[in-house]
Amino acid sequence: MSRSIRPDAVLIQAVIAGALSFAHLHDLAEAAGQSGWKAWAYPISVDLLLVAAWRRLRTARRDRSAWTWFVIALTASLGANIATAGLLDLDQVPDWLRILVAGWPALAFLGGTLLVHTPDAPPVPAQPVDDGPAAPEVEMHRTDDEPTPAPPASVPELAPAPPLPAASAATVPAALLDHARKLADAHQAATGTPMPADVLAARLGLPAPTTAAIAAQLQLT
Repeated sequence: MSRSIRPDAVLIQAVIAGALSFAHLHDLAEAAGQSGWKAWAYPISVDLLLVAAWRRLRTARRDRSAWTWFVIALTASLGANIATAGLLDLDQVPDWLRILVAGWPALAFLGGTLLVHTPDAPPVPAQPVDDGPAAPEVEMHRTDDEPTPAPPASVPELAPAPPLPAASAATVPAALLDHARKLADAHQAATGTPMPADVLAARLGLPAPTTAAIAAQLQLT
């Protein structure tokens, strides 16, 4: 599907301005003694230098060399437009203008070479942002030694508890005492030795005070 071509006012204006500037440069070069194809080469040389300088400025805005050659090419183009507007007699061109036109090819060649072969300037490093005075640094020291624990507070010594009174025979039931005596007699009859108190305690399964009271009454050791 073919794309429709729409007229652009800016593009038309650029074509007209370029054509007029081209014609003015040609007329000035021809009036300065450059005839034939040489007169047509001058406008091309000026426009190419102007475009090369502009392309350089797009990538390096602070390049002084690019600005210098851009101003030189723009001055040549504007000078030709003004000179051919009736302010200069093209039939009698002054000598200094003939010298400028004759020396233009060497000047344009030097400018184009410098614009093409000049390396790009290194990018400017970003400046650090100063957020104010820095906070004081705190030195941290790590030690492997464990901190010495503080001595415990002195605890007042308590008086020992008074011993419990020994169980009396009256606290042991008679039936329990008789049962314990039977166990002791059976053990002595079987082994020929009195029954130890710890064995009696294991057989009865009673609390220690009660067992001690029974063993005391039975005179067991």
